[in-house]
Amino acid sequence: MKKWFTVDHIDADTHIISEYRHWEETHCYLLEGQERCLLIDTGLGISNISEEVQKLTSKPVAVVATHIHWDHMGGHKYYPDFYAHEAELNWLLGEFPLTIDVIRDMVIDRCDLPEGYDVSSYEFFQGTPTRTLQNGDEIDLGGRVVTVLHTPGHSPGHLCFWEPQLGYLYTGDLVYKDTLFSYYPSTDPQAYLTSLETIAELPVKRVFPAHHSLDIHPEILSRMRDAFRQLKGEGKLHHGSGTFDYGDWAVWL
Repeated sequence: MKKWFTVDHIDADTHIISEYRHWEETHCYLLEGQERCLLIDTGLGISNISEEVQKLTSKPVAVVATHIHWDHMGGHKYYPDFYAHEAELNWLLGEFPLTIDVIRDMVIDRCDLPEGYDVSSYEFFQGTPTRTLQNGDEIDLGGRVVTVLHTPGHSPGHLCFWEPQLGYLYTGDLVYKDTLFSYYPSTDPQAYLTSLETIAELPVKRVFPAHHSLDIHPEILSRMRDAFRQLKGEGKLHHGSGTFDYGDWAVWL
C-alpha cells in the first residue's frame, strides 16, 4: 500500500514528516527537546499524523501552524495543545475566507487520496489555541528554544520559526522553491518584502520550507529579498501585477 507520510531525519532530534501525495508536497517538522516536542504544521489531516509522531517520540507534543491554511493544520485535531498567531484567531473561529465546499474540492483536485477516502468527511480545523503567539516569543522545549518570528505576507499571521543555536529556519509558505502565492486578498506583497528582509538578515545555516523541494539553501533568502525589492522599485509589488519567474522560484502577485 502506498504510504501517505514520508519521514526523513535532519538530525537525531529533528524530523520531517512529508505528504508527497499533495500537489504542493507539504512538509511538517517535529522538534524534540529534553522535556517536550514541538510539531510545526500538521498537514492536511487526511491521515493521522499523530501515529507517525508516536513512532518518533514518547514525549508530550505541542503543535503550531506556520499559518491557518487547510494544508497546514488539518492534523491539529489530534493535539489539544496548539499555538497560533493572534492575527489569525478569527480563521480558527469560523471566519476563514473559503467555504468548506471549496476546500473539499481542492482536496479532491490536488491530492492523490487514499483508496476509499470519503472527502465529504473532510473538515477545516476550528478551535481555540492554548497559547497565542507574537513576534519574538520563545517556545522552550527543554534545552532547545525556538524563537517565533511574525512574518506576514502570505497570510496575516504567518510565522517562521528560528533556532539560533542550530541555525535552523522553518519558513512555512514564506520561502520555498516553486511559485510563491501573494495574489489573493488575504496576502500582502509589501508585508512579504518586509518579512523577507527580516529573515535574510539572520545567520541561517539551513532552510526548511513547508512545500516542495528540500534541496534549498540560505542564499535563496537574499535572492528573494532582492527580487522583491526590485519589484517594489519598478512599481510592481502589488496585487494583479502578474507572475514573475526567477528560475528555481517565482511569485504570483
